[in-house]
Amino acid sequence: FDCGQDFHGAVLLALAWAGWKTYLGRPEIDGYRCSALGLLGDALRESGRPEEALPVLEANLALRRRYWPHDEENILAAQSSLASCLYDLGRFDEALVLQREVYAKNVALGAEEDRLLTGGNLSSTLMRVGRFAEAKTLLRDELLPIARQSLGP
Repeated sequence: FDCGQDFHGAVLLALAWAGWKTYLGRPEIDGYRCSALGLLGDALRESGRPEEALPVLEANLALRRRYWPHDEENILAAQSSLASCLYDLGRFDEALVLQREVYAKNVALGAEEDRLLTGGNLSSTLMRVGRFAEAKTLLRDELLPIARQSLGP
């Protein structure tokens, strides 16, 4: 849906449903079908419907792992979306497991911009579950130096 606008709310959800309905009849291995599924899951979550988004995001991640196991970038994005949904549902321990995995992979890949985003998500969840010392260490020792390097002092 890239026509230069950022859609949200009911419009985003309607577009996501339309995309899913367009590609639903294609085989599971079709990349457009899988992308439409992921977009639907994200739109449901962003529209305040995480209960409905959860099985969609789980299916999207499973498809990506099954048919595109070497596509690290999209698998990490799918894991991040699923972790955000779990967080929205109050399933913080499950979200934390996924967030740790995504953050560790971003560190290994040297993806500093993604590392800042996923590290921020991880630190937020750590604070939510009361692991303040661990969140502080992550923010101070790992993320702050990257932010300073990227953004300046």
